[in-house]
Amino acid sequence: MNKSVLLIVVDQWRGDSLQHLGHPEVKTPNVSRLAARGITFRNHYCQAVPCGPARASLLTGTYLMTHRVTRNGTPLDAMLTTLPRALRRAGYDPALTGYTTTTPDPRFTAAGDPRYETHGDLMDDWRVIRSFAPQKDPYFSWLRSHGYAIPETQEDLWNPEYPKRGPDGRLDLPSPIDSAQSDTAWFTDGALEYIRHAKGQPWFLHYGLYRPHPPFCASEEFLRLYDPATLRGPVRAASRKEEAEQHPLLKLLLDRIDQAMFMENRSGPAAELEEVEVRQIRAHYYGLISEVDHNLGRILDELEQSGEIDNTLIVFTCDHGEQLGNHHLLGKTGYFSDSYHIPLIVCDPGADPATRGSVVEAFTESVDVMPTILDWLGQAVPRQCDGHSLLPFCQGRHPEGWRQGVHYEFDFREVLDPSVEARFGIEMDDCCLAVYQTARWKYVHFAALPPLLFDLENDPDEFDNLADDPAFAEYLAEMAQRMLSLRLAHANRSLTGYFASGGLHRREGRTAVPVTATDSLPRAAE
Repeated sequence: MNKSVLLIVVDQWRGDSLQHLGHPEVKTPNVSRLAARGITFRNHYCQAVPCGPARASLLTGTYLMTHRVTRNGTPLDAMLTTLPRALRRAGYDPALTGYTTTTPDPRFTAAGDPRYETHGDLMDDWRVIRSFAPQKDPYFSWLRSHGYAIPETQEDLWNPEYPKRGPDGRLDLPSPIDSAQSDTAWFTDGALEYIRHAKGQPWFLHYGLYRPHPPFCASEEFLRLYDPATLRGPVRAASRKEEAEQHPLLKLLLDRIDQAMFMENRSGPAAELEEVEVRQIRAHYYGLISEVDHNLGRILDELEQSGEIDNTLIVFTCDHGEQLGNHHLLGKTGYFSDSYHIPLIVCDPGADPATRGSVVEAFTESVDVMPTILDWLGQAVPRQCDGHSLLPFCQGRHPEGWRQGVHYEFDFREVLDPSVEARFGIEMDDCCLAVYQTARWKYVHFAALPPLLFDLENDPDEFDNLADDPAFAEYLAEMAQRMLSLRLAHANRSLTGYFASGGLHRREGRTAVPVTATDSLPRAAE
């Protein structure tokens, strides 16, 4: 049987925004259709934010503590085995639509490389079908061919006031780009061309979509699916000032995050948005999600009609979440679960039929995606990987010793701006936090700032910090110990399974086997 893989990676999609999991507002019938064929992992989390760190974890199977892509624009260590590199070793020519927000390792790259002109370009080893490539601007060139006048600042085209550029910055206007020419439709057209061309042979496609990433500006067709007046408002403290009292980092984020990062022709702190404006933003956000869902339906139609769906592993996931006004924040940032809880659906054509349409409650992480794909293809999982294959769940089994919590990280350094360090009186490498979260407790450890502890059973929205309450000191210590143990066990172990004794040996399971001259030892020493 030909084995093909469709890895669907959307951007900034909250883990709760799925119709089949009971969201009362968002409309995602095609995601529900996909879920009916596979398994939904309800408690799935990414390992870091923003895009660059999140995608580094997804495409190397490692925690931020290992890959060290701390921010967008931070280089990815060339010694790590990436998913496309592993696929090439397995005989695949992995294709990509979308982007990966990857910066090359400067130790192996010329300082004048044009990829350093942006905060993230394309990861090596992909065959690029369609992408947002800053140097060539293929999408905007395509729009010109459809009669759009592209402004000097290309992204301004998403501004509903363009070319008028009115001063009021209204949020209820749709995108001036028709849904048939949206970036979502453009990427999907490329994916369909690839799938049709590859029919009948093993293929691998990273089908990446930019949405629902901001600017929050949905096209007319999908924006009008949602009435802002009927949408739920944000979960947040009564005021920005009250919200900021929880932690110094939260106050910094409330001060610094600007509306202009999410909406064209807007300015001022996002924390000052009125609830009615947040509802309008949510209408755009859900509209962008519904547009993605519609285009996903086009892909599913093609796979079903061609029969390719019967031998294709489909993985639907995201890089990170979105605050969406909760805690007076927009974007992916900080330590709240809104930014890290993301969707994951796995459709294994060889799964136990009894599992189809089921929902798994166990904790899963982005680092599990790469091991799952390689396992399904019959390939060895690199020892560097911090995650585990999810295929046992597809056979109706809960693996023994499965994780009891999730781990994610956030680095708030600004390499070119020392003002964050000055504000807190700490060094750049201390501008970081790590989270360990179980079903009941959430512990946030800062390198140089006070910790946080939340009782998620009684405070699911994370308002009441218990870290300074002596009555909860026992739980604080236990969660800190769990995190320390996790980080000790997952420190970079790419070569720790090898040992020189009368020749080179490596561990396979609980057995040490010799490494022969015919064995392939890739750069990452898998």
